[in-house]
Amino acid sequence: MKLEKIIKGITVNEIIGDMAQEISGINMDSRLIEPGHIFIAVKGTQTDGHTYIQKAIEKGARTVVCENLPETLIENVTYIKVNDTEDVVGKLATTFYGDPTSKLELVGVTGTNGKTTIATLLYNMFRKFGYKTGLISTVCNYIDEEAIPTDHTTPDPITLNKLLGRMADEGCKYAFMEVSSHSVAQKRIGGLKFAGGIFTNLTRDHLDYHKTVENYLKAKKAFFDSLPKTAFALTNLDDKNGLVMTQNTKAKVHTYSLRSLSDFKGKVLEDGFEGMLLDINNVEVNVQFIGRFNASNLLAVYGTACLLGKKTEEVLLALSTLRPVAGRFDSLRSPKGYTAIVDYAHTPDALENVLNAIHEVLNGKGNVITVVGAGGNRDKGKRPLMAQEAVKQSDKVIITSDNPRFEEPQEIINDMLARLTKEDMRKVISIADRKEAIRTACMLAQAKDVILVAGKGHENYQEIKGIKHHFDDKEVLRDIFANE
Repeated sequence: MKLEKIIKGITVNEIIGDMAQEISGINMDSRLIEPGHIFIAVKGTQTDGHTYIQKAIEKGARTVVCENLPETLIENVTYIKVNDTEDVVGKLATTFYGDPTSKLELVGVTGTNGKTTIATLLYNMFRKFGYKTGLISTVCNYIDEEAIPTDHTTPDPITLNKLLGRMADEGCKYAFMEVSSHSVAQKRIGGLKFAGGIFTNLTRDHLDYHKTVENYLKAKKAFFDSLPKTAFALTNLDDKNGLVMTQNTKAKVHTYSLRSLSDFKGKVLEDGFEGMLLDINNVEVNVQFIGRFNASNLLAVYGTACLLGKKTEEVLLALSTLRPVAGRFDSLRSPKGYTAIVDYAHTPDALENVLNAIHEVLNGKGNVITVVGAGGNRDKGKRPLMAQEAVKQSDKVIITSDNPRFEEPQEIINDMLARLTKEDMRKVISIADRKEAIRTACMLAQAKDVILVAGKGHENYQEIKGIKHHFDDKEVLRDIFANE
């Protein structure tokens, strides 16, 4: 593709060099540059891409997009100066990869909790309907049946457009995508056209990056502010920020709720560890999910499918066949008669939701033992809040290690214990070794009890000092059950 065509959609301050050259690729990582590529020098949170311009040119870059021109300009290299390189990456990538979101229906899901569940269930549902469908999520990306491993909730703009481009080329009609607050703040979704956006909820998370809850809210809201008038915005009325998110959107606003009058209204009629009986818009449906938070997620899935033009009967039938997402309220039955639940809950609110769901089903007929930790090098303020939430709703709590990253596990545990009272501490023990913590919980459990192993869910590793060691909560539980 010619350079002059690629840059048509961006505002340029200055151009030095040949605009007719053929471009073979686009990158903002100098290590990935190949001959004929555009290198975009982005000022990131860790490094400034401008310091790698020379390296990119040495590797074959023939065009450099930057905010500040280098002191020495190399002959036969085209320099394009813009105000904000972070802002143009997505737009350039969208053009280079053939504007993929003009060829498929892309729906974004944002919020603190529920993103993975909703996006994955929509992907599974639309494949059941017979469509080729794409998924971009925390757990894994999919181009219809093909799994593509992922490192981030939302990939960088170039990877994202390349992925969406492949989806479009391979005939995907729909794509469902988790939209993280980071991706909005860092303009990773710039240039994409969304057919719809879903808001789940907003509670404290990622304050290590956003610094305040207000900034975090603004990042989420910016996604809805950018939706076109041709799109829909589906928001959760049960969250106090539900209508805040959509107050400036050009998209057509629709609502869902378990408590209020809304376009998509739901109610839990019966629940158990095998599933729930729901009333959705006055029609009853059995589902294989547990807890009010999942009832809310399923309402969002139902509403989205209806807004994408599917018949209500068809959607309800598909809902009844869907199964929970890996690592989200994943239950295992012990030979001793207790239940273990593995869940990704890693915020105070998510922990509260999962524990509420457990109590709704247990109805006082067993004890709850919670195994929980907190990630290292992330928002420290939520650590004591998570411990307090676990203590409030559990009969026994084992504070353990999660992904300590570059922190000492015991220091993270100490942060979690910091605000617990003497009374609280009577039901708390701390075991830094996660495997031993899970084993101890199983030793303490009696028939009819429930063990919640929270924080890691689908993850099959523990990140320690920059290295990911194999670790899978479900695997550990199965090994323990095999020897009971």
